Amino acid sequence: MKSDKIKKYFDGVVDFVFAVILVFIIVGIAIGTVQLFITTWKLLSFEGITGHYIGIITDVLTLYVLIELSRSLVEYFNTHKLRLTFIVDAAIVFVLREILISLFKHEVKAEMLYAFSAFILVLGVLRISSILVYHREKQMVDDH
Repeated sequence: MKSDKIKKYFDGVVDFVFAVILVFIIVGIAIGTVQLFITTWKLLSFEGITGHYIGIITDVLTLYVLIELSRSLVEYFNTHKLRLTFIVDAAIVFVLREILISLFKHEVKAEMLYAFSAFILVLGVLRISSILVYHREKQMVDDH
């Protein structure tokens, strides 16, 4: 009986913490989107174009990471489980963001490119595995 109360209290605290995190992510996405539009509008007045696109690319890719993280939190509120696929998606987007920024700035070295490639491969395998496990679990629940 006490353990049920403790579990209920724990679930409430976790829900509250995730809700606060989700609110901050939503505010961050909104502010980032507004700043992106302001930056894009200011781009028309810049004399040099190439150097200013790095900031826009970075901002857009950062917004993608925030959106993927918010998707994992929204999924938590629907199922009360953190789905690994959304977290891995956010990690993949983040690593791709770093690769694209490094490539665009011409600052990537061969060793880092190999390391990023291996990391993307591991994340891809992890994502595929998590999808297969999710479908297997879903099928087991449907069969019962």
